[in-house]
Amino acid sequence: MNTSIPKAPPPVFFLVAIIIMVLLNKYLPIGHWLYYPWRYLGIVLIVAGFVLGAGSALFFRKLGTNPRPGARATRVVTSGPFRFTRNPMYIALTTMLIGVAILLGSFSPLAVIPVFFLLVRNLFVLKEEKLMEQWFGESYLEYKKRTPRWLW
Repeated sequence: MNTSIPKAPPPVFFLVAIIIMVLLNKYLPIGHWLYYPWRYLGIVLIVAGFVLGAGSALFFRKLGTNPRPGARATRVVTSGPFRFTRNPMYIALTTMLIGVAILLGSFSPLAVIPVFFLLVRNLFVLKEEKLMEQWFGESYLEYKKRTPRWLW
């Protein structure tokens, strides 16, 4: 497997996804599935995702390792949110996209979420896992055995 990570970091993919979602909602809104005031629930998910993502990145920095994909990690982080999932920052970005889709309320922005998820999985997560296996060997493999990639 090619372990080359894209130069554009995941937040760039996230911002492009939001732009596409907004454009789809504006110019190609396929039905509305949620109406005000229920659409404001999206703000809750956006905030929750931001807190999880920022908190996870700060946790990495506090422990002295770089959160940027492909940057040489100094350790396997297994505490904090990383006790529950190996990818809390990607879950955070996806959660925020779900929040944006709820806030927009039409069906068309929902189509962006699985595309974003698959791009992140294929371009970052799978490659990062291979790098972590190379860098940390058995300790990372043990972490993989006991901690799910996502939340399931």
